[in-house]
This record gives sequence, C-alpha cells and structure tokens, in this order.
Amino acid sequence: MEEYTTSFSIKQWNEDDRPREKLLAKGRTALSDAELIAILIGSGSRNESAVALSRRILASVGNNLQELGKLDIKDLMQFKGIGEAKAICIAAALELGRRRRVGEALERNKINSSRSVFELMQPVIGELPHEEFWIVYLNNSNKVLQTSQLSKGGITGTLVDVRLAFKNALQLGAVALILAHNHPSGTLKPSQSDIDLTKKLKTAGESLDIKVLDHLIITENAYFSFADESML
Repeated sequence: MEEYTTSFSIKQWNEDDRPREKLLAKGRTALSDAELIAILIGSGSRNESAVALSRRILASVGNNLQELGKLDIKDLMQFKGIGEAKAICIAAALELGRRRRVGEALERNKINSSRSVFELMQPVIGELPHEEFWIVYLNNSNKVLQTSQLSKGGITGTLVDVRLAFKNALQLGAVALILAHNHPSGTLKPSQSDIDLTKKLKTAGESLDIKVLDHLIITENAYFSFADESML
C-alpha cells in the first residue's frame, strides 16, 4: 500500500478545529495558546495536526508562554514538524509580545512606585540568563526620558561605568535616575557589591544634583527595591 506523506493542513481539519476560521468567527480571545501557535506554524507533521503539535510544544514548558519565549531556534527545531521557518515564526511572535509589554509600560511613562519600574524593566531583563545593568532616566515629573543598558556581564556579575551613567544623564537633561539590574539566579538579596555600587552612584549624583531614586534587583517574577527597604 502506498504510504501517505501529506501533512495535516488547516484546510483538512474538521471545521471546529480550524483556528483561523475560529478566530474570524469568534475573535482572537476565543482561541487557546495552542491554537494561536498553530496559526503561526500553519501545519503539523504527517501524523500530527498543527494544534496537537503546538500543545506538545507548550506542554514541554509547562504551558508557560514566558518559558516558551526562552527557547531558541534550535530548541524549537527539536520538535518533529518544526523546521527553521516555523521556529522563526514562533520566536518572532513571542518577541513581538515581549516588546508590546515594554511599549505598554512606556506608554504609562510616569514612574510613581517601585512596582512601575518593575513593570517597565521586567520584560527587558527579568528572564535573561546573564546579568545586565540598566538605568531609567527621568525628568522632573518622574516621566521616563530613556532606558539605557549600561553594562552586560556574565552570570557572576557585571561592571558599571559610573562616568558614562552620568554623562548620559547630563545629555538627556535628566534630574533623577533609577538603577536596575537582574539576578539570573533568582535571588532577591542584594550583594555587597550591589550595595557599594548604589552608594557610589548616589554620591556621584549628589555632586551633579541628579538624584538616585531607587535601585531594583529584578528576577522573573519579583523584585527588590532599595528605596522600599530604606537602603538609599
């Protein structure tokens, strides 16, 4: 008997299983995460529909989209039915979602609490496998002028150029800044070097009349605020 090699395309599925048609009929919020991913990849493999394949991919990361976003192209291509083009589609869609979160935080634009800093910076550094140090530059209304990466380091730490931090502040006309860096280990306890660096930047800012309002340590789901803990 001749072996069938045709993959399951969306057009071949039962009507109830067609995510594109479902989106058109019921709206995008009616679709599951797996159905949305199935639209991205278009088809599955010879023995598996795109929805089933998408469910399997999601199950591998505990049905957590944030964890899915951490997979690189090679990781995604380990699943049968996912080639380079499909892996790129998934990665691109998740990156757009991450950027949307950053954009929404910037639209609010005014920093009024440590929580608002976390919402701004968590999508940027909260899920990285290495440490990065960023500065949020503010005007006199506590509105964000710019967020800027000052350094990028290994998992053990990062080096920060204090002169560059305040050069940027002067060029932007910033009157205050907030420090933020991530701990890939997940720990929220500041190290002694974190404490020393905060003091160093605060002292440098005082001579220029630029206030250091806070320093946040950010992990995937939580943060530590020096200001909230009265450590500034």
